[in-house]
Amino acid sequence: MSVTWTAFRRARRRSRQAWALLAMAFVVVAGGLGWFFTAGQFAAAEPQATGPADAPVLAAGWMRAVAPVRAVPRGSAMAALETLAVKGRAAQDNYDRSAFGQAWLDVDRNGCDTRNDILRRDLADAEFAEGSRCRVAAGTFREPYTGRGIVFRRGAESSKDVQIDHVVALGDAWQKGAQQLTAEQRQHLANDPLNLIAVDGPANQDKSASDAAAWLPPNKAIRCHYVARQISVKAAYRLWVTPAEKEAMKRVLGSCPQQQTIVP
Repeated sequence: MSVTWTAFRRARRRSRQAWALLAMAFVVVAGGLGWFFTAGQFAAAEPQATGPADAPVLAAGWMRAVAPVRAVPRGSAMAALETLAVKGRAAQDNYDRSAFGQAWLDVDRNGCDTRNDILRRDLADAEFAEGSRCRVAAGTFREPYTGRGIVFRRGAESSKDVQIDHVVALGDAWQKGAQQLTAEQRQHLANDPLNLIAVDGPANQDKSASDAAAWLPPNKAIRCHYVARQISVKAAYRLWVTPAEKEAMKRVLGSCPQQQTIVP
């Protein structure tokens, strides 16, 4: 009788455990289906961001920082955004690229022009043209704006596939405070490694002189860094933001509240 009762209790305990496992499985499956039919199906359909969530500023040993108007404030990018003046755009009809000096000067005086400095900084396995220690002839990199792997080859047609982007476009800067800078300060802004990244040519053309309210990198993995870098540049050169631009930046940083400013 005792053996029979013990066996019965064991069977009943196993039955309760089995029902508990089935109930848990049902909750998990139901929850998963609920997520899929609300947000999950859209997330599954959306391409996953790839590529770096960061990008360099200086390369130790051969790059030097360019003197900004003031130092980039350290700390939260959101806090730095709150220190920027908010105004409308100034007129653009008097904008001329020459106001920022000759393109790709050797502002840091390391012996190489800025474009080749940035290519050397951003490309992996950079190769130099024969007889040159500056002129980058080839290399590969994980392009930040699209997240794609890109091969760079210098040439009449191929060079344009990789361009050096001003994170804060010069046309945008001109309408938001750069007109009040000195000629030397504008020259520094145009050649500051903080404001320069090697990028996909078509993506750069698509961006043009847009601010964050009008254009953000298709690769979502770089957006927090991109916006923080724009804020850092604008803080360093006393540039302002428009109300729409500030709101766009706040939306991006809302997904990464710990994002810091970008300090060389």
